[in-house]
Amino acid sequence: KPIGSADPAALRALGLAHIPEDRHHMGLVLKFEEYENSMLGYHRDVKYGRAGMLDLDAMRKDAIEKIEKYDIRPPNARLKTANFSGGNQQKIVVAREIERDPKALLIGQPTRGVDIGAIEFIHRRIIEMRDAGKAILLVSVELDEIRALSDRILVMFAGHVVGEKTADAGEQTLGLMMAGIAA
Repeated sequence: KPIGSADPAALRALGLAHIPEDRHHMGLVLKFEEYENSMLGYHRDVKYGRAGMLDLDAMRKDAIEKIEKYDIRPPNARLKTANFSGGNQQKIVVAREIERDPKALLIGQPTRGVDIGAIEFIHRRIIEMRDAGKAILLVSVELDEIRALSDRILVMFAGHVVGEKTADAGEQTLGLMMAGIAA
């Protein structure tokens, strides 16, 4: 179904979730507390209130559940998001989007600037979604990450797809394609 220039709320209603590549500028409001970021973009959901009135207790309860499930540290829903490490900030975004049980997930640079423990955790969550039959579009400059998480790899160069390979394609082959040389 063509979605054109639908607004974010309409895209969410269609079952699309998005983990942006720049968590600080597009995924979080660093001055907000963790529980506020945990529901960012979903504030109109009846789960969080009615008639324009937010239910802060429900928001905090939901955030605490995500903190426990995603091992977000420190486990404090009232802490300003700026005070979390990069990996835990990313987990806040990942938890918010994955826990909505989307049909499709658009992910940009999911592990950029995060520690190895957070990388493994995020990769496991993405694989769980894939195994559950969700559509995932992963955009990453990390070739190892793409090969580990993808069934199919489309390589683009200068705005055009230069080829499609499976995840077992060799680094040399993919590297040539990334340089614009069809392999």
